Amino acid sequence: MGTQAPGKYDEEVDRIFGAGGPLAPAVGTFRPRQSQTEMAKAIADAIGKQGTLIAEAGTGTGKTFAYLVPALLWGGKTIVSTGTKNLQDQLFSRDIPTVRNALRAPVSVALLKGRSNYVCHYNLERTLSNGRLTSRDDVGHLREISRFMKMTNSGDKAELTKVPETASVWNLVTSTRENCVGQECQYYQDCFVMKARREAQQADVVVVNHHVFFADVALKEGGMGELLPAANTIIFDEAHQLPEVATMFFGTSVSTSQVLELCRDVLAEGLAHARGGPDWAKTVMVVEKAARDLRLTFPEGSTRLSLPQLPPSSDFFPALAKLKEELEGLVDVLEENAERAETLEQCRVRAVELLEQYKSWKSEPKKGKEVEGDDAVLWVEAFASALQLHKTPLSIAPIFAGQRAGTPRSWIFTSATLAVKNDFKHFSAQLGMTGEPAVSWPSPFDYQQQGILYVPTGLPEPNTMGYTDAVVDMALPVIEAAGGRCFFLCTTLRAVNRVAERLRTEFAERGLEFPLFVQGERGRTELLNSFRTAGNAVLVGSQSFWEGIDVRGEALSLVIIDKLPFAPPDDPVLAARIEVMEKKGMNGFVHHTLPEAIINLKQGAGRLIRDVEDRGVLMLCDPRVISKPYGRRIWQSLPPFRRTRVQSDVIDFFKQPQGSEPGSDSQGL
Repeated sequence: MGTQAPGKYDEEVDRIFGAGGPLAPAVGTFRPRQSQTEMAKAIADAIGKQGTLIAEAGTGTGKTFAYLVPALLWGGKTIVSTGTKNLQDQLFSRDIPTVRNALRAPVSVALLKGRSNYVCHYNLERTLSNGRLTSRDDVGHLREISRFMKMTNSGDKAELTKVPETASVWNLVTSTRENCVGQECQYYQDCFVMKARREAQQADVVVVNHHVFFADVALKEGGMGELLPAANTIIFDEAHQLPEVATMFFGTSVSTSQVLELCRDVLAEGLAHARGGPDWAKTVMVVEKAARDLRLTFPEGSTRLSLPQLPPSSDFFPALAKLKEELEGLVDVLEENAERAETLEQCRVRAVELLEQYKSWKSEPKKGKEVEGDDAVLWVEAFASALQLHKTPLSIAPIFAGQRAGTPRSWIFTSATLAVKNDFKHFSAQLGMTGEPAVSWPSPFDYQQQGILYVPTGLPEPNTMGYTDAVVDMALPVIEAAGGRCFFLCTTLRAVNRVAERLRTEFAERGLEFPLFVQGERGRTELLNSFRTAGNAVLVGSQSFWEGIDVRGEALSLVIIDKLPFAPPDDPVLAARIEVMEKKGMNGFVHHTLPEAIINLKQGAGRLIRDVEDRGVLMLCDPRVISKPYGRRIWQSLPPFRRTRVQSDVIDFFKQPQGSEPGSDSQGL
């Protein structure tokens, strides 16, 4: 990077992060780290210049404090956006108060989540008086929610731990954009969503997640955004997730299940408020049939196809036309009866919106010169009982670049995984940020001493039959040597189920008493807590356990990854993106698929060493890391572990007491 002129905040940053600074007494375990101090200086500098900084910081750098200190002192109105609601809660209730108290910074902080996280007075009251509850659990949960409402200041369902996040009753007591009555509502003054938004507008620091941020940006497109206009500094933590979240947000999708839900509500409200009107059962029956027939134009099981992959003779096209026609009929009936009840008027609005969404799902012919990035890919996804039509932008770079143009403010993007071997091009290009400064700070951990990267020999190619079984056979002696204490990360849910089934059998036959936890059997937080408490467990999971999870100490000493996490080849959006890249003379695999997989793999690998005391083995089972020319680029992007292909090295590593590892780097990896 060469020598840089000192920034105007450097001295102050040195003082705060130094041995005698205010952070040490506030955080018992705090010790000065050069990479953290340097990162804080670079962020302070970008904030001072209203510039942009892309900042990759290896695990253990302490990036949260590195951005919070400059933000609380010099950031002005700051939005901190993070990847998940769990991280949001941690920032709001733990990290920010710690830094704020240490610096004695007089800043006000607000937490803002999506609307579905707040209990809605109106819907709670309606559900209590309706009594339309199906299960005993729901009745008990509803009682808890009702009690909670009398005590809570925020209405945030995360505060009510007695009711699981996945409980179906939440859908009945929260609001959606479609069913919120807004200022007409008798509870408008007490509404928790409105209260959270007001607090966010007035606070110095607002903690959101990426979904809320993009929802606000999408509103701003329609002249309604409330957060962004006032902000001086925007910090994205876990910024590697932005391209995917933004793509989802700026796309649209509509599902046959929404049509069936609408029909169910129309029938209930019609019978309740307009009995003398049309034959409601008959009215909705034809629409329901059209929605189900549209789903039946695809075979059983799940399918994902892009519009060009559908043959023109497919039954899908006439079935889609028929559904639009029946929806138009339903809109007509609702228009005649809408004034009979407010709820029927709401159904009318929903029906009109659904009809519009189905009508807009077609490719518009290009007018004049083709605008790069203006393209969307149209695709269909069939589930067991629903069909979804998606329209996804091929690139969000123009949209995101448009958001960043205009008012000058500072933009900070940080994560442990943004670069591929110190190259940030892939991440920057996806967000339309060419030429912006990007820096990588290494982790302070001693990976050579603390860990081993083990790529076993003798595994078949990953697409062969029985590959997952071969991986389990190879993994069992290592799991046994590690004493459990393992994350077994798979790239597909099918592999998760197969691995779990095999481990259950093998553990029983071998008399291994390792508790086995499997994704999907319980909620993620509950699984993790049980895993930590057990101390010798094996957890089998897929994508949602690859990132944002922090298990320190000996409870996690082995991370097994079954395959390189390449996106599924049948993904219609990926296929369309690659087609566009190849038209421009780029190589889709090298310029998109591979960097995506590497960033994903770095996240999975990052679960292993979380602390200076941690030690462990990363077992990467995919033989392509060795056999393919691109393999080298993959393992060179991972932390600099000692490397081996010999199983006995790994078993010896687990036998060694801490701190007495031999230095070896064997066998051609």
